[in-house]
Amino acid sequence: MNDSEESYKSCYTKRLVSKAYKILHFVQNDKYSIGMDIQHWINLFKEQIKQTSLLEWASVSFGIAEVLLAKVNNVLLYPAGIIGILLGSYIMLDVGLYAETLLNGYYLVMSIYGWWYWIKKRNEPPVKISANTRRDWIITLSIVFVGWGVLYVLLKNFTDSTVPIWDAWVSSTAWAGMWLLAKRKLENWVLLNVSNLFAIPLLWHKQLVMFSVLTLFLFIVAIFGFIEWRGILKKDKAAV
Repeated sequence: MNDSEESYKSCYTKRLVSKAYKILHFVQNDKYSIGMDIQHWINLFKEQIKQTSLLEWASVSFGIAEVLLAKVNNVLLYPAGIIGILLGSYIMLDVGLYAETLLNGYYLVMSIYGWWYWIKKRNEPPVKISANTRRDWIITLSIVFVGWGVLYVLLKNFTDSTVPIWDAWVSSTAWAGMWLLAKRKLENWVLLNVSNLFAIPLLWHKQLVMFSVLTLFLFIVAIFGFIEWRGILKKDKAAV
């Protein structure tokens, strides 16, 4: 082997060692950074729990009860939801979140309508679970996209929201999901989980860690709710 080949191999080896060192250094720093981020969110989560009032816990508890009751197809989901909405609205007003209070007003109206629609009349059987028709999908998508546009304009021009597009999308898909839930449509779980899917990172972005974790729980429950309702729908069709 001549001197030029040895020199080339020596330089090549040094470059490899240098690259390996840089990669190792980057990985070590990245692990440290990730560790610091995790610790930050853990501490933030603890602080969220400490700062949560009894009224907030009550509102969250009734919200969880509403979803669990909806999962097992129990009409009591509506009174539980109404109590949670009223408590949540008081909290939102107290901290000056007026847009969220207005949204809760919509949830309240839809919950009352859904309760009436579900029971309808005492001498009539409750409305059965059904799947969306083409007309239902047209109405659903209209609620989603028209609601998204209207909410975006309102949030952009009349509030100091830093995430108007994101926030409007979460709300409009939730509106559509609530309408479908009131009509006892299977697809309500799909729309509600689209809303949940975007709400989870939105809440993390706003450092509302506890509510983000709660929304993750609701997301998981909604998956099982969809499976449960689909099973009921199949049984009803088979019995016909």
